[in-house]
Amino acid sequence: MLTWQHEDGHGFEGTRLLLGVDGAFRALGRSVQADPDGDFTASYRLIVAEGGTVERLSVTCATAARERHLTINRTEDGYWLLDTGSGGTRTEFGGAVDVDLAYSAMFNTLPIRRLGLHREAGEHTVPMVFVSLPALDVELVEQTYRTVSTLDENGTAVVNFRSGDFSADLTVDADGVVLDYPGIARRHAAQPAAPAAT
Repeated sequence: MLTWQHEDGHGFEGTRLLLGVDGAFRALGRSVQADPDGDFTASYRLIVAEGGTVERLSVTCATAARERHLTINRTEDGYWLLDTGSGGTRTEFGGAVDVDLAYSAMFNTLPIRRLGLHREAGEHTVPMVFVSLPALDVELVEQTYRTVSTLDENGTAVVNFRSGDFSADLTVDADGVVLDYPGIARRHAAQPAAPAAT
């Protein structure tokens, strides 16, 4: 179980992360945001296939006014199927294989793990399927990930993330999972269990 606290103090994200082999993993998470334009909560279920490419993402987002649902499936031939419950659409999304969810530190892990940027220096500009919150609008964007430093003796690496005019140096752990996302969120360290009372 992983938990990130948003730096502005207005939200958090919690995820149950199950790492598999060859870049595969599953994540079941929830994000809560107290936003000036309206509070919302979002839950997601993410399945990443071997090779590190997204297979399926389901998101449910709720505000005081309404609830929205979105399911995204990536087919073996590279197409994306989007379903909001009122009919599906099919698109290529420019060859994208990753998804980014607004306000989430978890989703930056996808390209970092897939490209191994925490283990071997590199720089990649990738097409990204971006999902907004709370509207669940979907668009294709470009994001750049560049290794600043590979894993050190403490088991952490730094990868620069750039999207448009925004840039941040992400600190990640030995699995490529975000520990610190400056300006966005910081992961809580696991606390040791309290000793049993005698």
